[in-house]
Amino acid sequence: MPQVRANGVNLHHETVGEGEPLVLVHGSWNDHRSWQPAIGAGLSASFTVISYDRRGHGRSEEVPGQGTRRQDEDDLAALIEELGHAPAHVAGSSFGAAIVLGLAARRPELFRSITAHEPPLVGIVADDPESMAQVRPMTASFDAVMAHLRRGEDERGARLFVEEVVLGPCMWDRLPAPLRETFVSHAPTWLDEQTDPSWAALDLDGLSTCTVPVLLSRGGESPTWFSTVLERLAAVLPGARRRTFESAGHIPHITHPREYATALTGFIRAAGAEERASGR
Repeated sequence: MPQVRANGVNLHHETVGEGEPLVLVHGSWNDHRSWQPAIGAGLSASFTVISYDRRGHGRSEEVPGQGTRRQDEDDLAALIEELGHAPAHVAGSSFGAAIVLGLAARRPELFRSITAHEPPLVGIVADDPESMAQVRPMTASFDAVMAHLRRGEDERGARLFVEEVVLGPCMWDRLPAPLRETFVSHAPTWLDEQTDPSWAALDLDGLSTCTVPVLLSRGGESPTWFSTVLERLAAVLPGARRRTFESAGHIPHITHPREYATALTGFIRAAGAEERASGR
């Protein structure tokens, strides 16, 4: 099993394909395997794709004590540097997208391009009444999930999260058994993430110093507050591009892998062409 010592923790990673390095950062409740549909749908034909398990996930080391998103950001920075891929194209989904953007606000030199799908950065829309009206029911669901997990009811908490937050009613039983097992095994790590008081915040002033090409995407079936989050991000990233996967939701790299892989590949290629044309 390939491991790299990064930021004091052993991280499992897998590398496939050829071309410019593309690092993939998974969201909560899962691990690097969540990217396999998109990798197989075309990403590995265009890039050297590095997918890894964040600390406490999959085959990576679990570190005792309260974790923070900042630790995940520093892990990503160390992974990119230890593997010799800086600057790299980096794509993140959900909480993984928040990690990517948080690191970009502090270490923009590590990135060649950024793709972020639906980062749950509630903190940057806390002043928007319409967004918060949509978020409040989700917060109540989060509280209920956390209550289950604190009682050690990991499967009940995972089911509730899938059906009330991510995919909708009755979807838990439709998931493949291995995916349900993955959700359950990562339930304690999600609880740890939610206990970090800064998990939903972002330094927008710092992010404004990041001048690399950025693709901000959302699913057409997702709550509209994600669109407001992306608007706030785009406001400090003037060159950012927007993309909506019309028939998808929060995890298009899983549900619509070919469409996602095509969009990501096209974005990176277009960004590279613009970079060459400008002589940068």
